[in-house]
Amino acid sequence: MNSEGFSISTNKKYLDVDVIHDFLNHEAYWSKGITKETVIKSIENTTLCFGVYKGEIGNEGGDQVGDQVGFARVITDLATHAYLCDVFILPDYRKLGLSKWLMDVITNHSELKEVRRFMLATNDAHSLYKKYGFNQIDKPELFMQKVGKTPFQQ
Repeated sequence: MNSEGFSISTNKKYLDVDVIHDFLNHEAYWSKGITKETVIKSIENTTLCFGVYKGEIGNEGGDQVGDQVGFARVITDLATHAYLCDVFILPDYRKLGLSKWLMDVITNHSELKEVRRFMLATNDAHSLYKKYGFNQIDKPELFMQKVGKTPFQQ
Protein backbone atom coordinates (compact mmCIF):
# COMPACT_ATOMS: atom_id res chain seq x y z
CA MET A 1 0.00 0.00 0.00
CA ASN A 2 1.39 3.40 -0.82
CA SER A 3 0.39 7.03 -0.75
CA GLU A 4 2.34 9.98 -2.09
CA GLY A 5 5.85 8.69 -1.54
CA PHE A 6 5.12 6.56 1.54
CA SER A 7 4.28 2.89 2.06
CA ILE A 8 2.63 0.79 4.75
CA SER A 9 3.40 -2.87 5.29
CA THR A 10 2.46 -5.52 7.83
CA ASN A 11 5.61 -7.50 7.03
CA LYS A 12 7.57 -7.62 10.30
CA LYS A 13 10.87 -8.18 8.47
CA TYR A 14 10.79 -4.55 7.32
CA LEU A 15 10.41 -3.09 10.83
CA ASP A 16 13.32 -1.00 12.12
CA VAL A 17 13.44 -2.02 15.78
CA ASP A 18 15.94 0.74 16.55
CA VAL A 19 13.54 3.44 15.30
CA ILE A 20 10.60 1.88 17.14
CA HIS A 21 12.54 1.46 20.38
CA ASP A 22 13.99 4.97 20.23
CA PHE A 23 10.55 6.54 19.83
CA LEU A 24 8.84 4.39 22.45
CA ASN A 25 11.72 4.79 24.91
CA HIS A 26 12.26 8.53 24.57
CA GLU A 27 9.16 10.15 23.01
CA ALA A 28 6.01 8.18 23.84
CA TYR A 29 4.37 9.14 27.13
CA TRP A 30 3.10 5.58 27.61
CA SER A 31 6.42 3.72 27.40
CA LYS A 32 9.33 5.95 28.43
CA GLY A 33 12.20 3.77 29.58
CA ILE A 34 11.03 0.63 27.76
CA THR A 35 13.85 -1.76 26.99
CA LYS A 36 14.76 -2.86 23.49
CA GLU A 37 14.21 -6.47 24.58
CA THR A 38 10.63 -5.65 25.60
CA VAL A 39 9.99 -3.92 22.26
CA ILE A 40 11.34 -6.93 20.37
CA LYS A 41 9.23 -9.35 22.42
CA SER A 42 6.11 -7.22 21.92
CA ILE A 43 6.62 -7.17 18.15
CA GLU A 44 7.31 -10.90 17.95
CA ASN A 45 4.11 -11.69 19.85
CA THR A 46 1.79 -9.18 18.18
CA THR A 47 -0.64 -10.41 15.53
CA LEU A 48 -0.36 -7.42 13.19
CA CYS A 49 2.31 -4.73 13.09
CA PHE A 50 2.00 -1.83 10.67
CA GLY A 51 5.15 -0.03 9.56
CA VAL A 52 5.01 3.28 7.71
CA TYR A 53 7.99 3.88 5.41
CA LYS A 54 9.30 6.71 3.29
CA GLY A 55 9.36 5.47 -0.29
CA GLU A 56 8.14 2.32 -1.97
CA ILE A 57 8.31 -1.19 -0.58
CA GLY A 58 10.09 -3.73 -2.72
CA ASN A 59 12.56 -1.50 -4.49
CA GLU A 60 15.39 -3.37 -6.17
CA GLY A 61 14.69 -6.99 -5.41
CA GLY A 62 11.67 -6.74 -3.14
CA ASP A 63 13.46 -6.77 0.20
CA GLN A 64 14.18 -3.09 0.66
CA VAL A 65 12.11 -0.34 2.17
CA GLY A 66 12.78 3.30 2.88
CA ASP A 67 13.30 4.74 6.32
CA GLN A 68 10.61 3.85 8.84
CA VAL A 69 8.60 6.91 9.87
CA GLY A 70 5.65 5.36 11.74
CA PHE A 71 4.33 2.28 13.50
CA ALA A 72 1.29 0.67 15.11
CA ARG A 73 0.53 -2.72 16.66
CA VAL A 74 -2.79 -4.58 16.82
CA ILE A 75 -3.07 -7.37 19.36
CA THR A 76 -6.02 -9.51 18.29
CA ASP A 77 -7.59 -12.93 17.85
CA LEU A 78 -8.88 -11.67 14.45
CA ALA A 79 -12.45 -12.55 15.42
CA THR A 80 -13.78 -11.04 18.63
CA HIS A 81 -11.28 -8.61 20.12
CA ALA A 82 -8.51 -6.26 19.01
CA TYR A 83 -6.36 -3.76 20.89
CA LEU A 84 -4.54 -0.98 19.04
CA CYS A 85 -1.36 0.29 20.64
CA ASP A 86 2.04 1.94 20.14
CA VAL A 87 0.73 4.15 17.35
CA PHE A 88 3.13 6.88 16.23
CA ILE A 89 4.41 8.93 13.34
CA LEU A 90 7.87 10.45 13.83
CA PRO A 91 7.73 14.22 14.50
CA ASP A 92 9.41 15.20 11.21
CA TYR A 93 6.65 13.41 9.27
CA ARG A 94 3.58 14.71 11.09
CA LYS A 95 1.03 17.00 9.43
CA LEU A 96 1.32 15.00 6.18
CA GLY A 97 -1.83 12.94 6.75
CA LEU A 98 0.15 9.79 7.58
CA SER A 99 -1.62 9.10 10.89
CA LYS A 100 -5.00 9.33 9.16
CA TRP A 101 -3.81 7.09 6.35
CA LEU A 102 -2.39 4.59 8.87
CA MET A 103 -5.69 4.51 10.76
CA ASP A 104 -7.61 4.06 7.51
CA VAL A 105 -5.38 1.11 6.56
CA ILE A 106 -5.74 -0.46 10.02
CA THR A 107 -9.50 -0.06 10.34
CA ASN A 108 -10.08 -1.34 6.81
CA HIS A 109 -7.65 -4.26 7.05
CA SER A 110 -9.43 -7.37 5.79
CA GLU A 111 -8.68 -9.34 8.96
CA LEU A 112 -9.87 -6.59 11.32
CA LYS A 113 -13.06 -5.34 9.68
CA GLU A 114 -15.31 -7.87 11.44
CA VAL A 115 -13.73 -7.78 14.91
CA ARG A 116 -16.50 -7.28 17.46
CA ARG A 117 -14.64 -5.07 19.97
CA PHE A 118 -11.70 -2.92 18.87
CA MET A 119 -10.14 -0.95 21.73
CA LEU A 120 -7.34 1.48 22.40
CA ALA A 121 -6.16 3.87 25.09
CA THR A 122 -5.08 7.43 24.39
CA ASN A 123 -4.22 10.48 26.41
CA ASP A 124 -4.46 13.05 23.64
CA ALA A 125 -5.63 11.72 20.25
CA HIS A 126 -9.35 11.25 20.83
CA SER A 127 -10.33 13.40 17.84
CA LEU A 128 -8.21 11.31 15.45
CA TYR A 129 -9.58 7.98 16.64
CA LYS A 130 -13.17 9.21 16.73
CA LYS A 131 -12.96 9.71 12.93
CA TYR A 132 -12.41 5.95 12.62
CA GLY A 133 -15.35 4.86 14.76
CA PHE A 134 -13.71 4.74 18.20
CA ASN A 135 -15.78 6.18 21.05
CA GLN A 136 -15.59 6.47 24.80
CA ILE A 137 -16.51 3.24 26.57
CA ASP A 138 -20.26 3.35 27.09
CA LYS A 139 -20.29 1.13 30.15
CA PRO A 140 -16.91 1.54 31.83
CA GLU A 141 -18.25 -0.30 34.89
CA LEU A 142 -18.05 -3.52 32.84
CA PHE A 143 -14.31 -3.19 32.31
CA MET A 144 -11.56 -3.99 34.73
CA GLN A 145 -7.81 -3.92 34.48
CA LYS A 146 -4.80 -5.30 36.21
CA VAL A 147 -1.79 -3.04 35.91
CA GLY A 148 1.52 -4.39 37.05
CA LYS A 149 4.64 -2.34 37.52
CA THR A 150 6.99 -3.15 34.69
CA PRO A 151 10.75 -2.62 34.71
CA PHE A 152 10.52 0.39 32.38
CA GLN A 153 7.91 2.28 34.43
CA GLN A 154 9.33 5.11 36.51
